[in-house]
Amino acid sequence: MREGSRKRFFHAKQIKRLEIRDDWQMSSIEPERSPVRYKVAEAARLAGVSASTLRLWESQGLVVPFRSVTGHRQYSAEDVARLKRISWFRAERGLNPAAIREALENEDASGPAADNGEQMAPSGIGRKLRALRHTAGRTLEQVAADMGITSSTLSTLERTSQGVSFKTLHDLADYYGTTVSRLSGEEREDVPALIRAGEWRTWPATTPGVTVQLLAEGKTMMDCHRFVLSPGAASEGAYRHEGEEFIHVLAGRLELVLDSDHFFDLLPGDSLYFESRRYHSWRNRHDGETILLWVNTPPTF
Repeated sequence: MREGSRKRFFHAKQIKRLEIRDDWQMSSIEPERSPVRYKVAEAARLAGVSASTLRLWESQGLVVPFRSVTGHRQYSAEDVARLKRISWFRAERGLNPAAIREALENEDASGPAADNGEQMAPSGIGRKLRALRHTAGRTLEQVAADMGITSSTLSTLERTSQGVSFKTLHDLADYYGTTVSRLSGEEREDVPALIRAGEWRTWPATTPGVTVQLLAEGKTMMDCHRFVLSPGAASEGAYRHEGEEFIHVLAGRLELVLDSDHFFDLLPGDSLYFESRRYHSWRNRHDGETILLWVNTPPTF
């Protein structure tokens, strides 16, 4: 082998080792110790756009992803949330890149939203889902096929507890014979009867733009939640389960659809009661946050 070819060969092997190390670090380090980072394809899927769109937005200065030692783009959870905002500004407001950049700068200048309550361990749901899959003797490919999602999407969820729609998370819980509430660790024994304002525990942020805060915990007969939906946040599909549900809009505007053909436009002060066995989907139709009081009984969600 010539000297020049030998150098290129060993250089290629070194790059490959670095890529493997990057992948190993992203998949094996606990999320509590190191921030979760998504590859281009994963971030694009979470934001609902193509990978080429992400690269375009980067060239326009709308987002600046982290770069690995090998130069690969890696996106944080904050980057994904920003991508969702960019997508919303483009689709709902029709803003051009310059206007989007200005809108984002104004949001950044106003400071981050207050962090109410204790965040549950972000890796908990993913680990539990992986354990349930192993107990069931199913492979990633088998479960993904049953759910109608890609194996890479399911792998991302099990690794990071993030990356799927609200509907998919519900369907996965149902697939394993459990509920999202149980996966989130709500049924604790040592819980107070009184929960002060702003002291709610919060579900792991499995779905970008959807924050679920617990208004009551323990083995109750009701799921009592406070939903905070970012602009454009949606269930991304209809789902159903046993029980009955009550929704009261505290702020913003919610579109809820029952059985695919019954549309409800809910404004602050509006309430809706329905049977949970009816297929239901929802979307935040407000240009700001929509905040809901959401009660389900029995706790089958």
